[in-house]
Amino acid sequence: MKPIALGLLLAVSLTAQAMAKEKTNISAGLAVDQQLSAVLEVDDQYRFTLGNGGTAFDYLFQHGTFDNPDIPVDWYVGAGGWAEWDDDYGVRLPIGLDWAINKQISAYGQVHPEVNFHGGPELQLGGALGVTYSF
Repeated sequence: MKPIALGLLLAVSLTAQAMAKEKTNISAGLAVDQQLSAVLEVDDQYRFTLGNGGTAFDYLFQHGTFDNPDIPVDWYVGAGGWAEWDDDYGVRLPIGLDWAINKQISAYGQVHPEVNFHGGPELQLGGALGVTYSF
């Protein structure tokens, strides 16, 4: 339970830091990540996920575009952590694609190699699909 509390404390402090900026871009939506999940994104960099199966936080530290203008998606790489309600917890490396459908609606898909630390380190592969609306 301590990793969940530490993760939530980290998420709250990063949210406060992100919102201290003058203009904040906030998006909210739904995803299939920790089962069915609510998603909150701040400044296209901090992603908080709260779902039926657990919670996750990702910091998206690298964004990019493809050289071909016919490809309508951008890519990202991040680092994060997750915790399930049944005591599993770990870290993950989200690698994904983001598609801006219009100015306010965006869809994303990602795979995230992850390490589960509950009961000893175990390498796993997860994924997520989501849709967000920007305010």
